[in-house]
Amino acid sequence: MEPDDALEFATWRDDARAWCAGRSWHWRAAVLLLLAWQAIIPFRNREGFHVFRGIMFGAHEFGHLFFAVFGGEWLSIAGGSLMQLAVPIGAAAIMRHYRDWFGVAACGLWLASSFADLAPYIADARAMELDLVSFSPDGGEHDWNYLLGHAGMLMRDQAVARIDRFAGFVVLVASLLLALWLLRQMANRTEPEFG
Repeated sequence: MEPDDALEFATWRDDARAWCAGRSWHWRAAVLLLLAWQAIIPFRNREGFHVFRGIMFGAHEFGHLFFAVFGGEWLSIAGGSLMQLAVPIGAAAIMRHYRDWFGVAACGLWLASSFADLAPYIADARAMELDLVSFSPDGGEHDWNYLLGHAGMLMRDQAVARIDRFAGFVVLVASLLLALWLLRQMANRTEPEFG
């Protein structure tokens, strides 16, 4: 780690510790259990309902429309998956801006579930067996069949899906560790810090 990176990390850590002072960890622990349970569902069952699914579906479909504005069929098709990941990242950035560190961790759980939700879709690129939801009268196209096909990687759909799922797992673990660290800081810092 470079000296500037270490300094920035220390600054964020100190800011998060100060934010924890005087905050209640009790209800946040309950929220963490609920969100962690929901984030794990798509890792265990690709068709399992979870609280993030509807939001991600809306973000995915909106992404196709949003990125179509910038032109090009490839970007329009990739836009669904890009937006599905960009929305929780954007929400985490907003939480960070407002110094809500627990909110950052919660958005990380949302992002992890979004990665996990994409993995079966990516893995289906060759087989194209999943039922697709489309607003197109012709039924639409399988995003990942198109994307991987145009990238010359269609035969690697399973490997790309595993990488996506692994990225989601890393984000899940990192978010849980951050949230648990924050809860511990809250439990240990009952008095607000000033200065």
